[in-house]
Amino acid sequence: MLDFGVASPYSQGQRHTEHNREDIVIKSVMFKEFLRNPRITGAILPSSRHLSNAMTAGIGIKTARRIVELGPGTGAITRHIIRKITPETKFLAVELNPQICEEFSKRFNDIKIINDSAANLRSILANEGLHEADIIISGLPWASFGAELQNCLLTEIIHSLAPRGVFTTFAYIQGLALPTAHIFRRNLDRRFTTVHRTPIIWRNIPPAVVYRCHK
Repeated sequence: MLDFGVASPYSQGQRHTEHNREDIVIKSVMFKEFLRNPRITGAILPSSRHLSNAMTAGIGIKTARRIVELGPGTGAITRHIIRKITPETKFLAVELNPQICEEFSKRFNDIKIINDSAANLRSILANEGLHEADIIISGLPWASFGAELQNCLLTEIIHSLAPRGVFTTFAYIQGLALPTAHIFRRNLDRRFTTVHRTPIIWRNIPPAVVYRCHK
């Protein structure tokens, strides 16, 4: 008898239970790492699908050949990226936190993740034979970084982007009033040709805005 891939109610329920367990594990890992080092792990919970959609919309993912995700965490945005890319797209993730990196690898064993700092992005890309990226998607907690670290990271990002490349990232609204957030926005305006900020995405915890920056 041929199996046409129609799942039984039992198997659907089983997958739903496994998915819920996976979400609980992910949230637990994120929360523990945030408490351990909030400067490195800037999020208490994974990004919502609404924020993930905003992060991956309107930046040309479907036609990009090389995409890098910085600070993917446990992969909430990653899932939206891999739904849109083609099999020919080279996709690489870079995560500093080794515990989160390990959890990411369990969920996405077909995606290469580098346990390193985004401050070494040019070297990372060179080692992978990429040299430059069409799109860089960042989940890094910019408001937690001082001006020197912001400058270091943005220098790596701008030099790692291809001509007319796109950099996209987000910021939680409670941090927008911080001096470091104002420094970050000035850095974006100074380094990129255009910078667009989305309306507030309320259906995320906490609410956030997305920056889309064109080289």
